Amino acid sequence: MKVVLTGFRGTGKTSVGLILADRLGLPFYDTDAMIERRAGMPIPEIFRQHGEAHFRALEREVVAALRTAEGVIGTGGGAVCDPANVADLRRHGRVFLLTAPPGVIVERIAGSDRPGLTDLAPEEEVRTLLLRRKEAYLGAADACIDTGRRTPGEVADMIVREQGYGNVTAREDAKTRRPERDALLERFGLSGLGAMIDRNPGLMVCAIAGNPCAHSRSPLLYNRLFQHFGMNYHYTRFEWPDAGTIVRLATLLPLKGLSVTIPFKTDVMRHLDEIDEHATAIGAVNTIVRCGGRMYGHNTDWLGVQIPLAHRRGGRAAVLGAGGAAAAAVYALRTLDMDVTVLARAPGAARGLAERFDCRWGGLEEFKGGDADVVVHATPVGMEPDTRSLLAADDLERGTTVFDLVYTPPETPLIRAAREAGCETIPGTEMFVHQATEQFRLITGLAVTPELVREMLA
Repeated sequence: MKVVLTGFRGTGKTSVGLILADRLGLPFYDTDAMIERRAGMPIPEIFRQHGEAHFRALEREVVAALRTAEGVIGTGGGAVCDPANVADLRRHGRVFLLTAPPGVIVERIAGSDRPGLTDLAPEEEVRTLLLRRKEAYLGAADACIDTGRRTPGEVADMIVREQGYGNVTAREDAKTRRPERDALLERFGLSGLGAMIDRNPGLMVCAIAGNPCAHSRSPLLYNRLFQHFGMNYHYTRFEWPDAGTIVRLATLLPLKGLSVTIPFKTDVMRHLDEIDEHATAIGAVNTIVRCGGRMYGHNTDWLGVQIPLAHRRGGRAAVLGAGGAAAAAVYALRTLDMDVTVLARAPGAARGLAERFDCRWGGLEEFKGGDADVVVHATPVGMEPDTRSLLAADDLERGTTVFDLVYTPPETPLIRAAREAGCETIPGTEMFVHQATEQFRLITGLAVTPELVREMLA
């Protein structure tokens, strides 16, 4: 058994870890203490003589040495900011994030000889670093426990009692909610998932939420990645016509993350606790991270558009569509300093989206191939089993870059037409690959390369 405790300084990792190790009959590994032994000097001296970069290198070596360890591991406050550390900590282990309010943390670490990591006052430094590390903390964790009003013994008891269940604070009423859970799973056609969770209490669940979503390749990708990283996770599909019902099911399961697709990217936002700046600006969420009973919304679609089109910075772009995917595309293109025109069947929808990002707009019939260096198709037209294309080869100019965000089939009717016209083509699989690398990091804290994602999808 490997149990990992992460979190900011002062959240109780060492005190809880010592008690927990004793109760589980396991050794306790304090990575900071191991670093000091390796360096032959206390951590403040490491910082003074060699700086933070040297400390982080030592930390990486120590964490790597614990990759296959059995025991309770207490990490340094910034350890999980390094995805390489997360990969070693997560392998065949359970990661608990210990949290506490900033004021409590400041009280607990007052008088420490540890040097500050910024020039800010103590409480301001704590708030700043907590915000900076938030995504890393939440992503790397399987469960979150607030230690602010709990003693170390109480926290250790919770982990002993609840070890292996994703939402620690919800376990007490899990049994009473099981009938509702099982009834919803049956309605979703997922009765086997409940049995899987009951057989394996440590199992964490992720899913794609959409209607339809049977075409999605996310389950294939994620389950292969989970196996690759030695994680006790399972990814499935939540196909249902109502976002609220999907979110309700999510709260009844040991669920860590959701990929959100058509038609819920906007509607799901009203069910979330926090939404990041990118998703807020776009007005759509495609990624939900759940920890400590809270749901955090993100959007990674825009990166799936931005990265493959970085070589077209400053060009002219036409976006076909005005929904959530189109909004992500416009946001991405504007970050590349492109002159964007939004075109849609409903000119009013095109106008609404364009005005949010200071773009031009019009109806689809106004498209002219010579007016665009880049064409981004952001509607469902052409998605299997649909064989239509909004544009024909005659509508396009040679040398134009055509990016079809539809990725099933890999070669859509629009991509075939664009190739016939002599255009540079980017299939929707590229958007999927690049947004998935970021989505996987947000949900698990693990960094994957586009090359590994493509390999897993092959």
